[in-house]
Amino acid sequence: MKEMSSKIELPRITDGNFLIGKPFVGKDEVQMRRLFLVSFFAAPSLFAGITSSVAQDQVVPTQPMSAAAVNEADLGARFADPQRVYIVAPEGPTSDDAAPEVAATPDPAVARLQILLDQQGASPGVIDGFDGENLRKAVMGAQAMAGMPVTGIVDDALLALVETGQPAIDSYVIAATDLEDVTGPTPDDYAEKAVLGFLGYGSVQEALAERFHMDVDLLTALNPNAVFEPGESISVAVTGPDRTGEVQRIEADKALRQVRAYDAQGTLLVTYPATIGSEGTPSPSGSYVVEVVASMPNYTYNPDINFQQGENTEVLTIPPGPNGPVGSMWIALSKPTYGIHGTPEPSKIDKTSSYGCVRLTNWDAQELGSMVSQGVVVDFL
Repeated sequence: MKEMSSKIELPRITDGNFLIGKPFVGKDEVQMRRLFLVSFFAAPSLFAGITSSVAQDQVVPTQPMSAAAVNEADLGARFADPQRVYIVAPEGPTSDDAAPEVAATPDPAVARLQILLDQQGASPGVIDGFDGENLRKAVMGAQAMAGMPVTGIVDDALLALVETGQPAIDSYVIAATDLEDVTGPTPDDYAEKAVLGFLGYGSVQEALAERFHMDVDLLTALNPNAVFEPGESISVAVTGPDRTGEVQRIEADKALRQVRAYDAQGTLLVTYPATIGSEGTPSPSGSYVVEVVASMPNYTYNPDINFQQGENTEVLTIPPGPNGPVGSMWIALSKPTYGIHGTPEPSKIDKTSSYGCVRLTNWDAQELGSMVSQGVVVDFL
């Protein structure tokens, strides 16, 4: 494992209090950071914003969702007290069938912070306006990439890093090309999927939400009167260009449920929330290498090798598309049948289990796929 390019001061937990620890580099740094991050998420009394079991009188009230509310949100005031409880999405992971539904109202300030972190390459996953583990991991990712103390706290230094003074929500005119991959609802049954030609988006809203890294419900909340047709101007997240660079090593952190990518000098380039295996079908341990990078892949369903879906007992070839079983990107690993891939359900990243692979949002998987090549090392931690 290559050494990190810079030293990071790592918080440690002693008797329930965070203290500043000594800097670590290389393998020691990685291990200490993982211990801290796991401990961070195991300390709800200190960071109650990452639990969904909260009293209603503790929840910070939010403003109605609008483009202006997001763009004008005062993040310093909103996140001034790290021990306050924020509107959160239900925690996970759970099984796909039992994935929780979000009933709360999205928070404009949280949405703004998610967008700003996304611009920094510290992905919060789907931008939905809800606080939770994925947002806090993105905060830590941004801090680590900047060489700052990794605290997970939205403080003045973090806001100075991510704030650009530019709108986080801007207008976008829907083009006819935005409808090209819209094919209607996708059946759940694999045999029914197999007879289709392409597994596209179920609606224009879904296509646009994915393009701008957003949850469909947030897109709808920002555009309550939209009909989503070509020529119409709507409000969308300003996610910025994809990150660039040449990835030499990837960490798939099973404890933290996060993917981190490094260049040849050990510089952290991007971080992504991820679904990494489950208790019943765990991801592998050890190191492997990337063998194939395939955009818009088809998927070979083989119940004798992977799992059985419904009553399907025969080998099936599932056509490509963003709503296919592995989404719009497949990064095959040297361990047979395992890979890093996208998903048809971005809102469930880190909230559901997988069958052993590493699952990212489609846009995160595509960004990572553009930076990796055959031979890149993938370490499962």
